[in-house]
Amino acid sequence: MNASAAARIGALLAATLVACGAAAHHAITAKFDDTKPLSLAGIVTSVDWRNPHVHVFFNVTKPDRSVDNWAVELESTVLLKKSGWSRATLAPGDAIKVDGIAARDGTRQLWGSNVTQTATSKRVLNVIETAPKPPAVARPTPRWPDGTPQLGAPTTAGGYWAYPTSSVLMQAGAKVSMNGDGLLAKLADAPQVAPFQSWALGLYQHRQQRHLADDPSFLNCKPPGAVRQFQQPYGVQFVEDRANKRIFVLIGSGNRNYRIIYLDGRARQGQVQGDDDNPLYYGRAVGHFEGDTLVVETSGFNEDFWFSNGGLPHTDKLSLVERFSRPNLDTLRYEVTINDPGAYTKPWSSGWELKWVGGEELPVYFCQDNRS
Repeated sequence: MNASAAARIGALLAATLVACGAAAHHAITAKFDDTKPLSLAGIVTSVDWRNPHVHVFFNVTKPDRSVDNWAVELESTVLLKKSGWSRATLAPGDAIKVDGIAARDGTRQLWGSNVTQTATSKRVLNVIETAPKPPAVARPTPRWPDGTPQLGAPTTAGGYWAYPTSSVLMQAGAKVSMNGDGLLAKLADAPQVAPFQSWALGLYQHRQQRHLADDPSFLNCKPPGAVRQFQQPYGVQFVEDRANKRIFVLIGSGNRNYRIIYLDGRARQGQVQGDDDNPLYYGRAVGHFEGDTLVVETSGFNEDFWFSNGGLPHTDKLSLVERFSRPNLDTLRYEVTINDPGAYTKPWSSGWELKWVGGEELPVYFCQDNRS
């Protein structure tokens, strides 16, 4: 990438960051009660095909022949489109049956785990797993002319990293059962997740007891800063600006957010309040290569976001050491050491892998489109 192209990208990213926000995707059980299954049949009145969640509105006739209008909430347009559906899949007048779980607040809403067209008995608007299959023989790591591994697209065809092998965070060696949103199967397992200070453990347990309903990404469109950006379903993209010794990490989980990793040897500094070099939620990151591994040190985070799925607390003393390696074309290994003396009794580590989605651009997802 030449300097003028990098400047254009930087200007575009700066402009789009002004509309600050991130994935408003919430833990399903934050809004819906998984102990209250609900099945309803009715006639579609409208379809709201917008992020963060698609809604289908339908009229349900009660035994006394009066009619209530219900909203069935579904996944994002991004995931539904990748599964082959569109805003035309259902239309007003279609008869449907919906199986799901009821809203916690008692309103006429349900999460649609299964939507079926009555006329055809066809299941629709379900998310179909589309993770790329690994090749039979591992493809070699793409490299720059100087031998440094490329972390971004090796050709102009594009691509990004997604489908993390773990979407939750816990210290290495912990054996704790939780769902993909980070909600614990047993609250008693909370102390095993990380080496908490007592106040941080109490806050983590409180967030768990609230079914993650206080997630600022859901409530206020806060970005998925720190570790969380690598746990999201919409992926990340690395744009390597070799001329200026920096890497843009574009975040697919909301409003075209990004972070910058500087490789020019500058000091790791910046203010928690943010400045031009320190986008509030992503800290100040400087990196260097150790062999084939990019080692990134980041600090300068604010406290306005959850730094991982599941609501693990952090303070403005949080710092990260991240390691990125690409053992083959289709695999990105991510390892992180978390050091936050304000919330944890010692540094701790975790890691997972992401898969390469080649030939595609990073999904576009805006949390302001509608609010669920």
